[in-house]
Amino acid sequence: MADAKLSGAFRPAHADPHPMANPGYGKRSAPEQLPRTNDDFTHLPPREGAIAASLDRLPDGADISVKTLAKHLPYGQCALRTALNRLQEAGHLRRGREHAHGSGSARWVTRTWFSRTARDDTWWAAFTRGDVPEPHTSGPRRPTRSRAFILLAALGRTAPALSLSYTDCIALEPQLTEWFTRGATEPDILRALTAGLPTPVHSPAALVRSRLTTKLPPEPAPRPVLRVLECGRCGTPGRPEALPGGVCGPCQGESGPAPRPAPLPPEAVHTHAAAARAAATGPHEWTPHERSNGPTTHSRGTMEGRRHHHDPWH
Repeated sequence: MADAKLSGAFRPAHADPHPMANPGYGKRSAPEQLPRTNDDFTHLPPREGAIAASLDRLPDGADISVKTLAKHLPYGQCALRTALNRLQEAGHLRRGREHAHGSGSARWVTRTWFSRTARDDTWWAAFTRGDVPEPHTSGPRRPTRSRAFILLAALGRTAPALSLSYTDCIALEPQLTEWFTRGATEPDILRALTAGLPTPVHSPAALVRSRLTTKLPPEPAPRPVLRVLECGRCGTPGRPEALPGGVCGPCQGESGPAPRPAPLPPEAVHTHAAAARAAATGPHEWTPHERSNGPTTHSRGTMEGRRHHHDPWH
């Protein structure tokens, strides 16, 4: 896996620096990444690991199109395109569009986000909403508590009368989590829980539960969409849940165009063709009026149409 540890030194020292993309394009680093190490991409195949290491060391805004990468890396465009798709499946890369902040208009720009730390689909979905998810680390981790549990456990430091037990914190954690979901900050919550406490507080857990219920802030208005992910193969935009691994369902083979009907056997084709020729060349049965006055315009048109009838089987 030595290739995965390369520091982007594919080019000689005298080579030209990697070009930057046009404004609004190029690489964008995902937020909340872990510090760089020599083992960041050892979980990838050697080629993908080497390419990921090179992308990781490029600055934001660098041109990472396959044509440009092929000029600076020892791989062809097809190999690079395949490698980028695999990096996307592994959670290191996503393609999409982002609303341009401060532009004063509904302008969207194309983005290619790269993450040194592999992310799952849930993380990328939160990222499109503008959330800043917690960093994800690989390997075993010690269990960590939520923001709600930590605030409840430390509540007694702010208001000793509201000291809660471990069991109380576990029971109240879902209620307080809803406050964070609705956009409340820690100072807002502490103010709501500790202001104007009665003396004495007979049941801290009951009082906290009551205030978390009665003072729950309203649900926030829906936030505007900040980012839209696109399928890494066909470029079709979609909701994050419809793009697992950055690829839409049709490109993954889950669905596609309706199958074409099975062709007719040769015997059936010959039978239909013979019937069509017989109908086109068979004798016309004249009506009494046509025998005395000649064929009508409608009859002549019908006969002419039969002479020039197109046989769909030939």
